[in-house]
Amino acid sequence: MGEHPDSALVRRGYDAFTRGDMDTLAMMMTSDCVHHVPGKGPVSGHHKGRDACIALYRRMHEETGGTIRVDLETVTADGRGHVISVHKFYADRKDRGMEMREALFFTIVGGKISDIDECWEDIDVEDAFWSN
Repeated sequence: MGEHPDSALVRRGYDAFTRGDMDTLAMMMTSDCVHHVPGKGPVSGHHKGRDACIALYRRMHEETGGTIRVDLETVTADGRGHVISVHKFYADRKDRGMEMREALFFTIVGGKISDIDECWEDIDVEDAFWSN
């Protein structure tokens, strides 16, 4: 048995994000996709709509000078439109670096990503990394 299509979609999304290929990533999302980012930092909040999600990802790449690296550890689908991924996030920003385990909870509708909930191993460290 091969990989579930929802898991394959998430893996392709990770690949596009890591390469900075926002056009491909945008095509994988519904127009009303929402990415929920925890914490109180400048990237936190509910990024509503595909354009807002892509703007968030572009900002992350720009603010880290393209140093973002994401090592995908696992992808698990439930076969009902939900996928959980766990990865290790690496990046440098200004005078600091960060290495942290994170998880994403995806909702898939019609073969596209419609919702992403993000969880961080340490919210305070993540907020500090993204703050000025």
